[in-house]
Amino acid sequence: MASRTGMLALALTAAAALATPAGPAAASPGPDSAASAWTGLTRAALASSRYIREQTAIEAGYVPDTYCVADPAGGGALGYPHFNHAYDNSLDPEKPTALLYEDDASGRRRLVALEWVVMDRDGKLETDDDRPSLFGQPFKGPIPGRFKGQKVHYALHVWLWKPNPAGMYATFNPEVRCRPGTTKP
Repeated sequence: MASRTGMLALALTAAAALATPAGPAAASPGPDSAASAWTGLTRAALASSRYIREQTAIEAGYVPDTYCVADPAGGGALGYPHFNHAYDNSLDPEKPTALLYEDDASGRRRLVALEWVVMDRDGKLETDDDRPSLFGQPFKGPIPGRFKGQKVHYALHVWLWKPNPAGMYATFNPEVRCRPGTTKP
């Protein structure tokens, strides 16, 4: 098992390599925005390193979901979200709404990504004039609520702890798999 420092170094290296904006909305950031994105990603990696151990995240108020979330299109998975709704609407790199874990070969869960969730002000799927951004990246959405009580929202996923061939800010990672029987029926 790699040391915590080694994993953090790996995450920061991946963040540096992948911290380029994707998509037309973020086509060519200036040097200040690239530096700001790098600073934010570094803060996120350092802050989330304490949650390498799933139990530490649970003790800090992140509640594990019972099920692994698979990509409905069959392109990998999100993993097991652990939500701390005290951080809903957070744009603080150190306070993601969710931590995402995957099962490892030894039956434990390992941290793979972070997610920020911001509620849509008007609750309408047809408008996006309040789309937030973080790390120089616009959030995806508006997205309808996915569980009882969740409102229309925006989401940003950042794969800091596991490289994602689909991109650092993609929702699903084709390298993450849900074991049989772990997804919602």
